[in-house]
Amino acid sequence: MEINAVAFDAKRAFNNFTGLGNYSRLVLELLYLTKPEWKYLLYTPKLPKIPPVIPLLENPANKVVTPPGPMARLTGSFWRTWGVTSRLRNDGASLYHGLSNELPLNIHKAGVPSVVTIHDLIFRRFPQYYKPVDRKIYDYKFRRAAELATRVIAISEQTRHDIMQFYNIPPEKIDVVYQGCDAQFQRPVAPEQIREVKRKYGLSHPYIIGVGTIEERKNQMLTAQALPQLPGDIHLVLVGRNARGYADKIMRYAAQNGLSERIHILSGIPFSDFPPLYAGAILSSYPSRFEGFGIPVIESISAGTPVIVGKGSCLEEAAGEHAPAVDCDDVDEFASRALEIIESDDLRTFLVEEGRKHIARFSHRNCAEGIIQTYHKAIDQYAG
Repeated sequence: MEINAVAFDAKRAFNNFTGLGNYSRLVLELLYLTKPEWKYLLYTPKLPKIPPVIPLLENPANKVVTPPGPMARLTGSFWRTWGVTSRLRNDGASLYHGLSNELPLNIHKAGVPSVVTIHDLIFRRFPQYYKPVDRKIYDYKFRRAAELATRVIAISEQTRHDIMQFYNIPPEKIDVVYQGCDAQFQRPVAPEQIREVKRKYGLSHPYIIGVGTIEERKNQMLTAQALPQLPGDIHLVLVGRNARGYADKIMRYAAQNGLSERIHILSGIPFSDFPPLYAGAILSSYPSRFEGFGIPVIESISAGTPVIVGKGSCLEEAAGEHAPAVDCDDVDEFASRALEIIESDDLRTFLVEEGRKHIARFSHRNCAEGIIQTYHKAIDQYAG
């Protein structure tokens, strides 16, 4: 069956500006570049008009669909969960894709095949990091989406394994499609850009960078605790939102150990500043206890900065066999690996070169082709 139009749950594409939103916008952009002849139906309960979403609004291939009627603002969530399904065939959709772990709960009545992208099941592995009510909601929605979907996209082998383990979804129903990172990280960063961003954020010393929500699971404390074992001019720059006061906990530790001047917390910074921030760092740190994939790992390597990752989830899958991987509770191991990188330009060059070879598999082309292959599998299965 020929694909003419693909419908999407575009809520995150329009209303989220971190991981799920970035993934949603990237998929839409890559599909349009690869299949400009298709039509794209973007279903969203809310429609902010701010810079990151302007391209979606201006693209002539996109049709944005919002809830009908004067009560739309109040009924948006219900419409997204139950009301979208009845529109799909009338809107000409060949297929529906839930980009962020969910599908309408009555998607089986839509009359078209469906695909859902599952990003991670961290709430199942580490329930202590989530509120009980959130865990129950996520578990119900994610499980139902995986069960109802014609096909499931997992963003890593780790996530594929978790979907099989926790939801008993057969492996042949799941496709692993790596997402890659934004194209801005592929472009060379000029030295003047690095100098400007350092001036902007007051970074006058060599620094280790850690990008991502500052929270207990991501374990930024490990890097802070390693600082006393590193040269005194090495600073730590953490870029991300402070979740549940974890950044405050890190800064209390810093104050108690004479490290306050060496740790910088940056939040709400423009996305365009990320490449020079990475490129200006001596190394990147991502010792998270568990991730579905770990886009900051690819961003760092793409920008030319080696990264140390935590063992035990997908981060080694993302970074490749040559990237240093450490026990998430071993401060001495982290400090030792960091010191090796700090003291050796040759090692830094080697790690970046090998890392870039590894992350070539996460190209935008491979991402787009993988998604399109999944669409055709879903359509063939549904028709069969």
